[in-house]
Amino acid sequence: MPPFPPVRACIFDVDGLLINSEDIYSDIYNNILRSYGKPDLPWSIKAKQQSRGRQGMLQLLNWAQLPITYDEWTGKVSAQYGLFETCTPLPGVPKLLLNLSSETAPAVHTAIGSSATSKTFKIKTSHLPSIGSAFPQECRVFGDDAAMSETRKKPMPDVFLLALGKINAFLEGGEREVKPEECLVFEDSVAGVEAGRRAGMRVCWVPHKGLREVWRGREGMVLEGKSQEDDYEKDMRKGLDEEQKDKQSELQSHLWSEDGWAEMLMSLEEFDYEHYGIGLKHS
Repeated sequence: MPPFPPVRACIFDVDGLLINSEDIYSDIYNNILRSYGKPDLPWSIKAKQQSRGRQGMLQLLNWAQLPITYDEWTGKVSAQYGLFETCTPLPGVPKLLLNLSSETAPAVHTAIGSSATSKTFKIKTSHLPSIGSAFPQECRVFGDDAAMSETRKKPMPDVFLLALGKINAFLEGGEREVKPEECLVFEDSVAGVEAGRRAGMRVCWVPHKGLREVWRGREGMVLEGKSQEDDYEKDMRKGLDEEQKDKQSELQSHLWSEDGWAEMLMSLEEFDYEHYGIGLKHS
């Protein structure tokens, strides 16, 4: 691996990375689709919708061919937001957040960079103190922030650059500004990985098993931040035979990009603090 400076700041996505809300989103979408006699949403479509705001949702609706407008769809989705009150942290998340927010030496700054809204974040996490307490209020960027127009959402890097700006705006004691290469982005979506790479930050990708299946054998493309729509469609059409995919999957349960800027983990339980130069007080 090339030499990197120690990580001084960690920026987290939320849905599907910290909490199991991606599965709940799938349940909500499938409830609506079934009410119109449509099949459940496959991960091959969800993979292109994740973290992409209105553009991603329009792709979903184009696939579903429902007799409703975008606004009608979002209304039906928001009517089921109560399901998010059952969200739970994903494996390794409470311990990781506790360590980063209070057990690092020197201290590591934490922030949120999410395409979701601040409103839904509250619904999903108000009963999960281990999530909310890990991130200063002033270091949170959501998709409904004034600075986050649709054209600036993932895979554009703006959400992470804005989060870094907030971190630097609240540094204390003469601490020098954190540079992008000193930031580690935690993401579960393909668009989020690309956004982190575009921001000039290192990335830890922890994909849902359904998303990983879609990209099985092509994980390196994601880690390199080269998963634009045209490349995605071309690669999906090309495909891999099942024997090759099984071999690739077995070999790549943990994977690094060739340039060392990004890694893929199966779970945040596997996170290696030492590799990123993050010291723990009681290690």
